[in-house]
Amino acid sequence: MVVMHKDVIFYRRRLGNAPQSTPSSDKGGENKSSSSAMPIMVSILAVVIVCTCLYCLYCWRWRKRNAVRKAQQNSLRPLSSSDLPLMDLTSIQAATNNFSKANKLGEGGFGPVYRGALSGGAEIAVKRLSTKSRQGNMEFRNEVELIAKLQHRNLVRLLGCCVEKDEKLLIYEYLPNRSLDSFLFASSNQTQLDWKRRHHIILGIARGLLYLHEDSLLKVIHRDLKASNVLLDNKMNPKISDFGMAKIFEGEDDEVNTGRVVGTFGYMAPEYAREGIFSVKSDVFSFGVLLLEILSGQRNGGCYLQKHGQSLLQHAWQLWIEDRAVELMDPLLENSYATNEAWRCLHVALLCVQENPDDRPNMSIVVLMLISEQMPLPPPTEPPNFARFTISSDMSSTTKTNSIKTHTVNEITMTLIEPR
Repeated sequence: MVVMHKDVIFYRRRLGNAPQSTPSSDKGGENKSSSSAMPIMVSILAVVIVCTCLYCLYCWRWRKRNAVRKAQQNSLRPLSSSDLPLMDLTSIQAATNNFSKANKLGEGGFGPVYRGALSGGAEIAVKRLSTKSRQGNMEFRNEVELIAKLQHRNLVRLLGCCVEKDEKLLIYEYLPNRSLDSFLFASSNQTQLDWKRRHHIILGIARGLLYLHEDSLLKVIHRDLKASNVLLDNKMNPKISDFGMAKIFEGEDDEVNTGRVVGTFGYMAPEYAREGIFSVKSDVFSFGVLLLEILSGQRNGGCYLQKHGQSLLQHAWQLWIEDRAVELMDPLLENSYATNEAWRCLHVALLCVQENPDDRPNMSIVVLMLISEQMPLPPPTEPPNFARFTISSDMSSTTKTNSIKTHTVNEITMTLIEPR
């Protein structure tokens, strides 16, 4: 018994010497584990919140994009009641071999252009609105509404349109000779433009503009007349195309001030480039530039500026006042052109590119001056020097047109204001 009592005492002493856990140490362990778990929980929660926000943003943008697309399509639906035929997407896909690369003619600011053949054998040119082009939706409707109401032998003929699913298409007559610039500025085709054809093209363009300005039911300002927007049929008859930038004048208005300048700077009237003011005289200026290009076979651009130290307009003026106009004429014409016709065309061109729009003739006078050898022509004044122009920064513009690009059938360009 005494022995057992000693063992119990010894055991109790051992227990007394053993380290005891205290409430404070337990609490410290719990705090330590809690503090290490907190960042993990916060990180997980943050990831969940971010993912949820991104998903909500995606859903919102997806719904908004679909709503905008649906609104655009609905806004184009009323076109079915117009005189312009609506064509189904299936037939256009079959005609263009489902928009194959082999059928692609080129690409402009509007989007790609494809050649196609309908089941009856008729050839067509199809403009396909680029889904990435926001401006193209407005210009699509603008061009449809305008050309559906305009019919003239010197305007490109719109055969129909298509608005299905995400596709917006314009179907035009196919013009095998493509655009005027592919003949004027491409060395392989320049010899095909003799003086008789050039003079015929000049008169055709002038008559087309006269119809737009004065003879149609609508008073239309083209705003982007240039060599690439003049197409040639199989008989080399000119047809003005690309009405995406065109504007209709309402009432008795003679000019409009817009904050959005579009077009190609080399052809742009000075009052439009500087102040955003356009009128029929803006198209007259562009016609004058185009007329000088047809006479000289040279593009009014950066290359000409580098070669001659001045623009085509300034060079033509200098040669005119120095009585050396013969030096402006395309060397490929040699002496085969009719001198009286050529000098009259040059005189008219210089009248069209005068800096003051009030000094420029309207298109009815231009046509009369071109066809009548008996009509006296007033002396021209010096054309503008674009080097001194400054474009106001608040004027917005559209897609930049490259100085080198594929010449396409019925191409639409949307151009940044940039000196060439």
